[in-house]
Amino acid sequence: MSTKKVSRRAVLSLAGAAAGGAVLGRGRLTVPAMAAEAGKEFKVGAVLELSGSDSSGGQLAQRGYQFWVDTVNKAGGIEVGGKKYPVKMISQDSRSQPAAGAQAASRLINEEKVDAIFGSYTSGVQLAINPICAKYKVPCIAGSAESPGNWTPKPKFTFGIIPSVDLTADKALKFIVETGTPKPKSAAIIGANEPFSKDAAAGFAAGAKEAGLKITTNTLFPPAADLSPIISAVAAKKPDIIAVGGHDTILINVVKALKAQNYMPKALIQHYGVTEPAFVQALGKDADGVLGIIDWDPTFPYKDDVFGTAQEFAANYKAKYNVDADYTGAGCAVSGEVLQLALKKLGKGPGLSESDREKLAKIIGETDIHTFYGPIKFERSGKHFHDNTLPPPMLAQIQNGKVVSVAPAKLAHAKLIYPLTSL
Repeated sequence: MSTKKVSRRAVLSLAGAAAGGAVLGRGRLTVPAMAAEAGKEFKVGAVLELSGSDSSGGQLAQRGYQFWVDTVNKAGGIEVGGKKYPVKMISQDSRSQPAAGAQAASRLINEEKVDAIFGSYTSGVQLAINPICAKYKVPCIAGSAESPGNWTPKPKFTFGIIPSVDLTADKALKFIVETGTPKPKSAAIIGANEPFSKDAAAGFAAGAKEAGLKITTNTLFPPAADLSPIISAVAAKKPDIIAVGGHDTILINVVKALKAQNYMPKALIQHYGVTEPAFVQALGKDADGVLGIIDWDPTFPYKDDVFGTAQEFAANYKAKYNVDADYTGAGCAVSGEVLQLALKKLGKGPGLSESDREKLAKIIGETDIHTFYGPIKFERSGKHFHDNTLPPPMLAQIQNGKVVSVAPAKLAHAKLIYPLTSL
């Protein structure tokens, strides 16, 4: 992988130009002339929502992490000190519940003796994992979590690949205002009352205020709430934009509730879940026109030595799982790449001691590389401590069942469909 250091300006310039062990398509790595160390393997835990309300997203994250595991093992394993060590990923089901996630992390550390942990799909579960990793001094790389609440406590052992939603939701909403014709004048903001979703809603509200929009509704609801009366109240005020913070099931149900109300805003933006394959699978043609936020696109001219180009990663991922890779799947895959480089720099084989894990966390925190996903560099101070804030946000839209970027103009691959005429 490239260890070239990158700046945010360079990033923007460049950007502008199921778990399993199946064999991948044409790989990027070749196995060097070195034997794998017999009987030894790095053990990496993963706390995932494999059942419960967020199981679709948990399985998506699992696919991304496993894709890296299979890629590195196909190449013979992680190279450390002239030897190759395979990787074993041990997944634990959080059942989409934070308390169960904390228990799962503890089991992985104390019973499975993992060397590191991959983070959960939701921020709610991730927030419960972070103190466990800190207590036992086990590094955790979170390939999905986007709530700023993960980073404000300055977690010493947790690192985030995807920029926090407070850095993206406001910009995405402003992209609609800047791109849409005629310009929208009002927005309704709603979100589920749980860590990530309420942060997404807050970001949308900030963007609406900065863009000078009249906010007709700004409310949170219980994650399991009946959406019919909520959407009815929103539609009665006829906002130009409806912005929703939630996960995939909620977002799917919002679209269904809008259809039942026979109300069509000029723009509907939701985060996160629109770019998940499950969203289009559940809604079919009704998904077309819905907007979301992304910070990675397979057409970007990014590449590294592990996965190749962004296009090659996307093609191999599709060949393996028969679904398109979205930015969360890609973010989870690149989490493994970050761990791989850090382990190589650490120079220690499997079965890391507490002292080794502390050193590993320090090395991860110093990551400054360019990958197929784009830049990876963790903040070392401030309210986004240990989050990777470099990737630029983009406005995406479902068009003909596909996710396409529509803003900002220098990163767009399609024209924004606005105003919507139907769902």
